[in-house]
Amino acid sequence: MHSAAPDTSDPSLKATRREWIGLAILALPCLVYAMDFTVLNLAIPALTAELRPSAAQLLWIIDVYGFMVSGFLMIMGGLGDRIGRRKVLLLGAAAFGAVSILAAFSKSAQMLIFARAALGVAGATLAPSTLSLLANMFRDPSERTFAVSMWISSFSAGAIIGPLVGGALIQSFGWGSVFLAGVPVMVLLLILGPVLLPEYRDPHAGRLDLASALLSLAAVLSFVYGLKRAAEAGFGADALGATAAGVALALLFLRRQSRLEDPLIDLALFRSRSLNLALCINMLGVFFMFGAFILLAQYFQLVAGLTPLDAGLWSTPSAIVFMIGSFATPALARRITPVNLLAGGLIVAAAGFVGLALAAGFYGVLLSSLLLVGFTPVIALTTEIIVTSAPPERAGAASALSETAIELGGALGIAALGSLGTLIYRAKMAHVVAGLPADVARAAGATLGGAADAVKFLPPEVAERTLAAARDAFCAGFQATAWLGALGLVGAAFATKIALKQARPPSPEGAGEKPSSAPA
Repeated sequence: MHSAAPDTSDPSLKATRREWIGLAILALPCLVYAMDFTVLNLAIPALTAELRPSAAQLLWIIDVYGFMVSGFLMIMGGLGDRIGRRKVLLLGAAAFGAVSILAAFSKSAQMLIFARAALGVAGATLAPSTLSLLANMFRDPSERTFAVSMWISSFSAGAIIGPLVGGALIQSFGWGSVFLAGVPVMVLLLILGPVLLPEYRDPHAGRLDLASALLSLAAVLSFVYGLKRAAEAGFGADALGATAAGVALALLFLRRQSRLEDPLIDLALFRSRSLNLALCINMLGVFFMFGAFILLAQYFQLVAGLTPLDAGLWSTPSAIVFMIGSFATPALARRITPVNLLAGGLIVAAAGFVGLALAAGFYGVLLSSLLLVGFTPVIALTTEIIVTSAPPERAGAASALSETAIELGGALGIAALGSLGTLIYRAKMAHVVAGLPADVARAAGATLGGAADAVKFLPPEVAERTLAAARDAFCAGFQATAWLGALGLVGAAFATKIALKQARPPSPEGAGEKPSSAPA
């Protein structure tokens, strides 16, 4: 139960110059995270042509990062509470930079999947550390709202820089170079972090439960493997068995948390209806957003025929809109009640999905900016609700919970919506590839990237017809995911209005824990 909101006029709660400079430093790993995601989207056609991954391998390359992040977020958040959040952040930055080099020089799909998985483990240290440090550095509620909005805007800054830098790198140096773009940023963080960032830890934290961490990771990966297996080979015994095992492991994980003295997830946090709804809205929103934008990146290059750099330029307006929305959110939050701002944002985002489903070509791309216009205040408000629901000493765990919802929702969106797109694509291409040579039919029937590469070995007329059919099949799957996204967000908007009808803005704890004097 939280105390009343502190008096924002209290000078002792105001951030100093060090905290504001620290906010800029904390934005660096967030920027790299967004860059890593967006540049990979642009690199898909190039790495598909070179590494020739199967449909399932391609999905793993794209989203194994998100699944490993979501699987390790809670343990990294808890580790930060115990040994120091700055220390965990800097260790993660060093590991992230090193593994990025490994990913850049991958020679096979399997090697790249392994590197992306290792990046996910390293990346799991970044988000909860930055958000929990921020929550403790800014104790004034209005300053914290602004700081959270700026933290979120750093992701959009990375989304703006990523396509432009990534597109230029891919055209000049190949797809592997996109992973190297974040290495200098991590080096800069390692140099400036120890000087400008304070250290925070919970002096009363218990021990970490590694068994819980392994259970959560096994649950996520089992469930996702079942989804991917179903997309590749149908809902057979192995796909259904893996999915059921994931659900069973998740239940075991929750049961273990209820019995531990120092759980990985404090189940008491879930007694708040506002927090539960914030988690659901957050997770549902990124589920549809990530699933749609991974397909949009492929549409730019494989359907519209853009170069990687041009595709990056076409991605820029949406990212700029997201950044502007991040800056506008604090002002909107002062004028519109949280429930109306959340529900209204979801409706606007749903309109963006309708635009993607109905409009052809680049008009649909422009209308997709509505997705980010609507979703920006949603992600800012839900993140603040989640983080401020926990006492300061549990800020690392609450931050990890928030990031787990985002990462798991996004990764599940890529897996589920990507699998839906794959099923529709395969169904529509089944009769098209029936008379083609076996190798060409296998590649063209699996993915649009595979079709674009495989038709080079066919006579020009047959190649043109096959590629046109592949593009139509891809667009059919894209439209299906867009309609599903629109319906899902409209439903979420109505659920928000009903569940938060009497909700009030969160009343965060006024007093944060004091910085530790211990070295990182």
